[in-house]
Amino acid sequence: MEIFALSLMFAFVGYTLKSRAEGRRIALLSLHLGNYQIEKLMETLTEGYARALGENDSARRGSIWQLMNGTEDKLAAQFKQLADSMAKVDAAETGVNLWPWPLSEAAQWAPNASFDLRKALKIHADGLARAASYNDTVAAASRAFTLSAELFLMQHTCHWFCKSKTIASARLLVRHKTPYEMVLQSVSPETRRAYNALVSPD
Repeated sequence: MEIFALSLMFAFVGYTLKSRAEGRRIALLSLHLGNYQIEKLMETLTEGYARALGENDSARRGSIWQLMNGTEDKLAAQFKQLADSMAKVDAAETGVNLWPWPLSEAAQWAPNASFDLRKALKIHADGLARAASYNDTVAAASRAFTLSAELFLMQHTCHWFCKSKTIASARLLVRHKTPYEMVLQSVSPETRRAYNALVSPD
């Protein structure tokens, strides 16, 4: 009976600490995101891409792609500003859990227990800027595919930071019908190399 009571106590303490840590991370990211229209721009792009891909008339399809160019540039610029803003946050607040179980306060100091969100956001900012600036020799649909993957991977990282990799991957699958592994394979080679190096430390 004593063992059972102790187990319940440790479970309650662990859950409380985990919930508080998640609350701090969500508040931190929301504070910085609140200064931009990133989520709204993502929605605009996603809907615009869907309309363009479903449009049979080539002239109308071209007009939609052209309209999306300005949104792509605006989103890339705002995300760079977000990454620059987050770069000023203390490293103690930007650890992203690499372990399959909740990252406790003490475990933040363990080797290879986490990666730095600030570095991940810089990788995403570079990836979005690169995808948005692809020249005219890259087909609009191909550019949209790569940029969408960059956006989904960035969104996965933010959910990973706030909750866990498992929850982030589940949300990605539910919202976009795309597994994490496929998204990672669909971003640019530069993004994939940098991201893998960050989240898979030796």
